[in-house]
Amino acid sequence: MELSSIMHSANKRYAYALDKDTFLIRIRTKKDDLSKVVLHYQDKYIPISRLDTRKEIEMVKYASDSISDYYEIEIHFHLVCLRYYFELIGDETYYFGNERFFKKPIDNIDYMFDLPQTLREEEMYIVPSWAKNKIVYQIFPSRFSSSEDVSEEIWYKAPMGHMDNIGGNLRGIINKLDHMKELGIDVIYMTPIFKSPSSHKYDIVDYYTIEPTFGSKEDLIELVDKAHSLGIRVVLDGVFNHTSRDFFAFKDIRENGEKSKYLDWYYIDSFPLIMEYGKRPNYKCFSYFGGMPKLREDNPNVRRYFIDVAKYWIKEAKIDGWRLDVADEIAHSFWREFRSEIKEEFPETLIIGEVWHYADDFLDGDEWDTVMNYDFFFAVRGLLKEERSTVTEFYQELSRIKGKVHYKVYPLLWNLLDSHDTERFYNGINYDKKKMKLAAAFQLLSPGMPLVYYGDEYGMHGGGDPDSRRGMYWDKKYQDLELYDWYRNLISVRKKYTGILDYIDVDVKTDDETGLLRIEKKDYVILYNTKAKEIFLDELKLKMELITGNISDGYMEGYSVFVYKK
Repeated sequence: MELSSIMHSANKRYAYALDKDTFLIRIRTKKDDLSKVVLHYQDKYIPISRLDTRKEIEMVKYASDSISDYYEIEIHFHLVCLRYYFELIGDETYYFGNERFFKKPIDNIDYMFDLPQTLREEEMYIVPSWAKNKIVYQIFPSRFSSSEDVSEEIWYKAPMGHMDNIGGNLRGIINKLDHMKELGIDVIYMTPIFKSPSSHKYDIVDYYTIEPTFGSKEDLIELVDKAHSLGIRVVLDGVFNHTSRDFFAFKDIRENGEKSKYLDWYYIDSFPLIMEYGKRPNYKCFSYFGGMPKLREDNPNVRRYFIDVAKYWIKEAKIDGWRLDVADEIAHSFWREFRSEIKEEFPETLIIGEVWHYADDFLDGDEWDTVMNYDFFFAVRGLLKEERSTVTEFYQELSRIKGKVHYKVYPLLWNLLDSHDTERFYNGINYDKKKMKLAAAFQLLSPGMPLVYYGDEYGMHGGGDPDSRRGMYWDKKYQDLELYDWYRNLISVRKKYTGILDYIDVDVKTDDETGLLRIEKKDYVILYNTKAKEIFLDELKLKMELITGNISDGYMEGYSVFVYKK
């Protein structure tokens, strides 16, 4: 038994409250090293001689990746403090408690892990009740839809440049709400809509003013109201890591230099400021782009300003959440304060961090609710675009996500195939429609919040940023209606047969030779053929309640999905 691979700490990442009197305890072990893990637990303060409160329960292996197995168990109790330890059963048996291993069962509570009930319940991870498994639609406002007449030559320009302005606006989005409702969208996420000189609006000049070319505050309010009437939520993009150089605070520094009263709002190395294109700025920026100077979030005045901005738009426009740009480069202390104030007044507001790597330190329940799940993005690309992963490795990558992320965060992960920051997935697979449909199936038939980038449902083309931000395909001659029907059908299946999204995979089989991935849920079986060659399966010749997919005499087509009810 590989004891050095055992990972558990008596903290809120491994032992936490799900609800009052309900707790989840987890442990990580070396892959295939153990045959069973048993949790032993008892009341800390009641002596066994007075009342035997000892209990034991076998834990469930809920995920396995390439190197680790992950076990968990949900238990219920009502007491002051719990003490517990693990029985690890493999080629030999060890007992693990309070960071120590023993060869005999632990009978001294001082050598057990500690779980104070009230503390864990007070720090419980509370997420918006409405968000679980909802479908998100990302819109790039300047390129999505315009309420004005725009020539085909301008709107469908390709490739698209960084500064191209083709006239998209908020009223154009209002006019297309029916499209999103028909598709089955639950949440609209818009990239920044505040006053800015660029097409992308990530260099904001005024956080209290809607970009004039997009419309007005009244347009945003109308958009949110009408979306809500259709059952659709609205999330805005919060750019709180950096500003434009024309933002009032940085503008004052430009004008007054070392005498500026806003000097401590930014990270200025020296004067005069170096702002010429092609030269490295002498102040911190987003990346090294001088047009986006980085803010000092350790400054209480900066914190106050941006928390007030966030609260203002929740109050004024009734928005439902903030997606936070470059969020992993901002101090934890800022996000704790941000969450505390937002949730105190608006507890159902969804807070999403942009991060391209594993972000457990931001997902302890006191900062963000969830993240843009780029681990999912890399997994699907590794399988279908780069073809670097076998189907076993692909499933292990997805399992690693499940193994590590908080139980309440998992169904809120924003699972994406592409975004405004990446090339279109369709472009990356050379417009292979079968692969695109399979990728969409992975996205839409998995737990979490699938993030559909505008136009993917119509087979939009586009290379890397900025070409991934082309004008939306509204003219039918550009639209792939077969793909649209595929997206709409999968979304309908997802919503009708919710058991497909069950947290637990009852049984999983992978075959790297054929490319088969078979995921069995409690009531459903999902079959993915991840290779171009068709697969013959005996089970497909049986009579079953078909949910989606096509079969012919027991054969699955290449790059296809098949779902049936058990």
